[in-house]
Amino acid sequence: MSNEIIIPEKNQSDLTNLPQATHGSSDHPLKIGGLEIPCYVLEDGRRILVQNGMITALGMKQGTAGRGEGNRLVKFINTKGVSEFASDELRSAILNPIRFRSPNGAELEGYNATILADLCDSVLEARKLDKLNYQQMHIADQCEILVRGFARVGIIALVDEATGYQDFRARQALEKILEKFLTDELSKWAKRFPDMFYKELFRLRGWNYDPDSVKRPGVVGTLTNDIVYGRLAPGVLEELKKRTPVDEKGRKKVRYHQWLTEDIGHPKLQEHLSAVIALMKASPDWKTFTRLLNRALPKYEGNYELDLFDENGLPL
Repeated sequence: MSNEIIIPEKNQSDLTNLPQATHGSSDHPLKIGGLEIPCYVLEDGRRILVQNGMITALGMKQGTAGRGEGNRLVKFINTKGVSEFASDELRSAILNPIRFRSPNGAELEGYNATILADLCDSVLEARKLDKLNYQQMHIADQCEILVRGFARVGIIALVDEATGYQDFRARQALEKILEKFLTDELSKWAKRFPDMFYKELFRLRGWNYDPDSVKRPGVVGTLTNDIVYGRLAPGVLEELKKRTPVDEKGRKKVRYHQWLTEDIGHPKLQEHLSAVIALMKASPDWKTFTRLLNRALPKYEGNYELDLFDENGLPL
């Protein structure tokens, strides 16, 4: 059976039916080993390398081996020296480039970013076994430059950085966390912080603790934010500050915990408080406590990679 790929007629579907790129531009290409390839991220998350950019990066002449740029790659993958090292998936992907709309509305064609790594692997394997002709050796040299510039997994991160998608992805992850932890409607006030939390806090700070008094030093709120809400989940403290109104004296009208969800937020709060109180009891002074706290329950800060699990240990 022949390994020859048949070139199909181009589908002339309306531009509005094409996938839309949400990130990327020709001014911010992917840069690898001194080579540049325009790249985009589609609305469904696919990372795309533009076809003619790949052709240029591989050292191929544009449109000299057929009726257009795409045929140049198809013609190359069909050559005797390369075809036997190309997988069916790679051959199919090159035969069927992805047509899409760039953010400015232009129609482009490209391939999933990992295809470039697959193609380079095939070319380098052919060179290793002395299957390439002399006219293809410069393409193998380009492939070597490319594979030295990225790893198969790293190509995704490189495209995300070039297109700015990494920031969008972080925002998406943060939104998912906040959706699980915070509710849009305030719950009724209920006592969420056990007396032991304040008793130990006062002891470590060297303050007199009166269990019958609700008066506390003003700094207690700041300490609670640092010890609890800033370590509860990524972005939660910042969002709580945005949501919670204050009166003319700067006092919060509601408690932060009233925004927490019943299924995720409150159980996580109780779990965190139990751990904090245990660390407090094990600490002879404030310095020791803060050291243990930072080691056992560090602040999330800009890390949005929070794993949430249900009671069966399954991801939420």
